[in-house]
This record gives sequence, C-alpha cells and structure tokens, in this order.
Amino acid sequence: MQRRNFIKVAGALAATPALASASTVLTPPAAPKKEIYEWRIYTLAGEGAPLDSFFGKVLFPAYHRKKIITGAFKPYRLKEGEKDQRHVLFIYPDIAAFHKVKQELWSDRIFREAAQPYFDTTAPVPVYSRFETYLSEAFDRIPVHRKPGNERTLLEVRIYQSPNEEANQRKVKMFNVDEIAVFDQVGINSVLYGEILAGPLMPALMYLTWYRNEDTRSAAWKQFGEHPDWTRIKSLPEYAHTATNNQSIFLSPMSYSDI
Repeated sequence: MQRRNFIKVAGALAATPALASASTVLTPPAAPKKEIYEWRIYTLAGEGAPLDSFFGKVLFPAYHRKKIITGAFKPYRLKEGEKDQRHVLFIYPDIAAFHKVKQELWSDRIFREAAQPYFDTTAPVPVYSRFETYLSEAFDRIPVHRKPGNERTLLEVRIYQSPNEEANQRKVKMFNVDEIAVFDQVGINSVLYGEILAGPLMPALMYLTWYRNEDTRSAAWKQFGEHPDWTRIKSLPEYAHTATNNQSIFLSPMSYSDI
C-alpha cells in the first residue's frame, strides 16, 4: 500500500515541471505599450516670442525632468490674414504617465517658480486667444514614434475624420495593415500615428510625417498616388467610406523642439 502511494506521488511530482512549462507556453505575451500623444494648437493673440520663451525655457524643461519628449512647431507658411500658431506635442510612454505628469506638474516647485513671472505677465495681456487639444493613442503598427532626421524642414500633420466610429476603426486598420507599408516605400517619412481619444474633431485619427523640403514631399506623394499597392488598397470594399474629411497642416520645427 505504501509503495502504491509512493508511486502516485512521484508521478505527480514528475508531471509538475511539464505542466508549468505548458502553462508558460500557453500564456500569451503581453501586448506592447502604445504611446499617448497630446497635441495642442495655440492661436496667438500677438507676437509668439513670450510663448516660445515659456515653452523653451520653462515648460519643456519641466516635462524633460519627467522623461517626456516634447515637440514644438510653427506654420510652415502663413497665409495673408491668418493668425500665427504654435503646435505643441507631448509624447507619453503610456496613459499612466499622462495622468502622473498632469498631477505632478503643478507641485513641481522648480516649474512653479520659473513659470510664475510668465503667468503674472500674460494673465492681464494674454499671448494666445485659445488652444485646442487632441489626445490620441498610437497605432498598433507603430506603437512608439520614429524620430525625424535632422535635415527635416517640413512636417505635415493630417487629420482624417470619419462618418462614424465603425468607419474610423476601418480607417485605422487601413493604415495598420496596408497604407503605412506603402508610405515607407515611397519616402513619406512617418513620425507617429494616433487614434484620437478626445478632441474637437471626432471620430478621427491624426498622423505626423516629415520631409527634407517641399520638393521631396511632392515627389513622395506623387509616387504614393501611382503605387500599385495603393491603387489596390483604395479600391478594397472594406475600406470604403472610411474618411469624409481630410485636413492637412504644414509645419516647421522650432529650435527648442525634440521632434
């Protein structure tokens, strides 16, 4: 009887490593974290110098201390009668970091002391009339942004609005599965792609690309429009009616921009 029990216990113990190994194999790998992008568009009330000084010397260093990458851009070319703008980008490693930085910024003594003169000066005489915010989550295909080359002079933001949420999901899939791959082939240089979680235009997505100059951008988009893969992709029924409005914004990087 004792021998029979011993054999049962020994057999169970021998099987334990195999079971543990099988459990390890069957556990799906953790999904990679996707960056969170906060994009702000400031419409200036006057000269941009006070805001640029605040961003470059006070706000961005505070974000850098929290390991957040920042970007700043101005319009590539202002049209007559248009007000100047500043486009600001904050790149968070995940949504938890977004919340953490928002909570900690106002208790940052170094930031508060450096920023107070700007706040005191611009409260009675605002330097901007308003700013809009877009909060977005990176696409699966590019969960972490790509840093543009130092030779960049032109960046382009595109915002695609969809007629409904389901169409927006199909447009995101179109980029993830097909369109970004064609971009990579023709010289449309990707920086980041984001599905907009909250913003003034929804449902929508936005993405950022860069170029050495206007000529290289024009050549890249011409090649894209003629690419056989794009001809095939745009005709697929699963991507029909995915975007009803397409907004394009041309920008130049500020000297204090990380991007």
